[in-house]
Amino acid sequence: MDMYIRVKHSKTTYFIKCKPSDKVLDIKEKLQELIDQPANDQRLVLPGTREVLEDSKTLAEQKVENDAVVALTLRKDDNEFEEVNIVRPNDFYQSRDGDGGNW
Repeated sequence: MDMYIRVKHSKTTYFIKCKPSDKVLDIKEKLQELIDQPANDQRLVLPGTREVLEDSKTLAEQKVENDAVVALTLRKDDNEFEEVNIVRPNDFYQSRDGDGGNW
């Protein structure tokens, strides 16, 4: 059964068609074609738990479901990975409401 996951990096969202039986490495290889970054320079993270997805495990084994949001972080020059920074709609509205709703 096919499914989709939403891979977010910065302000960009990639919709990846996959199967629950696909390994995380398979997803990274699909992303490599889109973003021109080698799979070993990518890290996929579940934003809610901040759990790093393991390349050798399947999406089903790591409880990644259809329409899941996954954060993509890339390796920086100093060999460290970027921080996960995904703005959720609730965060936006809370920050807007904090100034009385004035834009």
